[in-house]
Amino acid sequence: MRFIRQRHRLAAGIAAGLLTITLAACGSEATAAGTTGVAASLATSAGAAAGPASGSAAGPGSGSAAGPGSASAAGPGSGSAAGTEAGTGTAASTSTEAEAGTRKAAGGTVTLVTHDSFNMDKAVLAKFQQQSGITLKILAQGDAGAMVNKLVLTKEKPLGDVVFGVDNSFASRALDAGVLQPYASPAANSGAQKYSVDPEKRLTAVDYGDVCVNVDHAWFAAKKLAEPHTYEDLAAPQYKDLLVVPSAATSSPGLAFLLGTIAHFGEQGWQQYWTALKNNGVKVTAGWEDAYSVDFSGSSGKGARPLVLSYASSPPFEMADGATEAPTGALLDTCFRQVEYAGVLAGAANPDGAKKVVDFMLSKDFQAALPEQMYVYPVDTATKLPASWQKYAPAASRPATMDPATITAGREKWIGAWTDLVEG
Repeated sequence: MRFIRQRHRLAAGIAAGLLTITLAACGSEATAAGTTGVAASLATSAGAAAGPASGSAAGPGSGSAAGPGSASAAGPGSGSAAGTEAGTGTAASTSTEAEAGTRKAAGGTVTLVTHDSFNMDKAVLAKFQQQSGITLKILAQGDAGAMVNKLVLTKEKPLGDVVFGVDNSFASRALDAGVLQPYASPAANSGAQKYSVDPEKRLTAVDYGDVCVNVDHAWFAAKKLAEPHTYEDLAAPQYKDLLVVPSAATSSPGLAFLLGTIAHFGEQGWQQYWTALKNNGVKVTAGWEDAYSVDFSGSSGKGARPLVLSYASSPPFEMADGATEAPTGALLDTCFRQVEYAGVLAGAANPDGAKKVVDFMLSKDFQAALPEQMYVYPVDTATKLPASWQKYAPAASRPATMDPATITAGREKWIGAWTDLVEG
C-alpha cells in the first residue's frame, strides 16, 4: 500500500515549486548506480524544498482535496512526482552537453503540468526521450483540482505545454475555460476513445480507477456475519458502526463516493441515503490516510472498522509475501469510476512536442507501467494487467458514472449540502 498512500500525500520535497526531471540515456555508470541504465538528474527551482520531506495526508484519485481545488486519482489518490522516490535529488546525470544539445535540437523541451501523484518508471521516461529527442520537464501543481485552477488562472501565460491528470470531476472546468487545444491522438483508438468527453478532442483518456468500499474478509468471517455488497447494504442495521469514509469536502475518494451515491440514488434520494448512513454510524475522516491506515481493520493499522472507502486496486497490496489470497476485497457494486486525461495546453510553446507526449502516454510501455507506478488501470484494452490485479483487483463491470458537465454544475452545491448534512 506504500504507493497507494503516496497518491494521498503531497509530494515530498516539492510542495512549493517546480520539479524538473531530466532523464538521459547513459551506459554502465548509470546501471551501476541502480538506475537501470538511466541516469536521473533532479533539480528543484527556487522555493522548492531542498530535500525529501514527508507530505501531509491529503486524502484520493487520484490524494486530492475535493473542494475548489481538488480530486484525483484513485484512486488509489497524492504521491511523489515521477522519479523523486529513486532520485531524491542525488542521482548524477551522465549525459554530455553534446547529447543534451542533440536532444534539444531534435524535439526541444516539453513541460508536463501534472498533479503530485504522477509517478513513472524512469527507464520508460528515458526510452521515450531517447526515441523522441524530447527533454521532459515535469511541473507538479498539487492535487488535480488545484492543478486545473492554476491552469485556468494562467491561461494567458500557460505553465507548460501539456497536462496530465485532469479527471472527470474537473474536465468540464478545464474545457469551459479554454485552456486546452484540440488534438486527436492516433493511438486513442485502442481504448481511450471509450472515455471521450469532448467532441473537439481536447482531452485524451489515459487511465481510470474505481473508488469502492473495501471489506476485511477475516473480520466478517470471525463474526460469522455476511459481507455487504451494495450501497443499500451499508445502511442496514447489521452493519452499524462498521463503515469509515474520508470526507467529500476534503478528499478525492470521498467526493467520488458522494458522486457515486448521487448517481445511484438520484438528486432526490442521495440526501436520504446519507441520512441513513449517518444514523447507522458511518465515521468520516479528513482524508483517505486516516480512514484506511488508522480505522480500517484490514490494514496494518488494525483499526476497529472492517469497511472502508478505498479503491478496487487496493486488495493486492494487502497481501503478505507468499500469500495466495487477498485478505481484503472491493465491493464492486459501490464503485465510482474516475478517469484521468491528458491534453495539449492552449498557447503551448512546443505544441508538436506536447502531442508526442500525449501519444507516449498511450504507448504500450507507459500503459503497461500504470498499474505498478500509479495504481490505476490502463485505458488501452490490449494492455495486460499484473496477475495479482487480474485475480484480486478486477475493475467494476458496472461502476457509477456521471457526465463531467453534470459534475461541474453540481459539485459545489452537493459538497455544501453534504457538509451541512453529515458534518454539520
